[in-house]
Amino acid sequence: MTTPVVAIAYHSGYGHTAVLAEAVRAGAVDAGAEVHLVKVDEINDEQWAALDAADAIVFGSPTYMGTASGAFHVFAEASSSRWSGQDWKDKLAAGFTNSGSKSGDKLHTLQFFQILAAQHGMNWVNLGLHPGWNNSAGSEHDLNRLGVFAGAAAQTNVDEGPEGVHKADVATAEHLGRRVAETARVFLQGRAAA
Repeated sequence: MTTPVVAIAYHSGYGHTAVLAEAVRAGAVDAGAEVHLVKVDEINDEQWAALDAADAIVFGSPTYMGTASGAFHVFAEASSSRWSGQDWKDKLAAGFTNSGSKSGDKLHTLQFFQILAAQHGMNWVNLGLHPGWNNSAGSEHDLNRLGVFAGAAAQTNVDEGPEGVHKADVATAEHLGRRVAETARVFLQGRAAA
């Protein structure tokens, strides 16, 4: 059985998004993937090569002022050298983000990731979960408690450090990592059979 390779390209300003990146990594490893964590604000040639060789790239960034962080935007612009050669075409892509507010316009960050992936010719993997905490029997401890479909979204109080990332949001990010790894395995098996 082929082992899928998942790269997580992320920026974390205050450590909250790093907690989510680690959760995505744990979920993907749990599903049998080889995983590479790439901090985009410290990226080097070896890490660019890891992204190029991956079957799936999961994008992650805090949501600042309604979009991904400036450091992530710098990385996205630098990826244009891969765009011109369509180096990432047909890879899988997914995304995760965190903000201080329940909404915080996180959807815009996830849509930015989706457009980045589409420009690269990548295939987007959504969260694949119904929304949690949307009825009287639900609670803030439900997976996908914020009800986002495009990717994993988290909310952390602005006066709390990385230890304040909600456990349900961490579990949702782990779910995303597993889903990406499992989907990558299916794609690899399909390519091998084609």
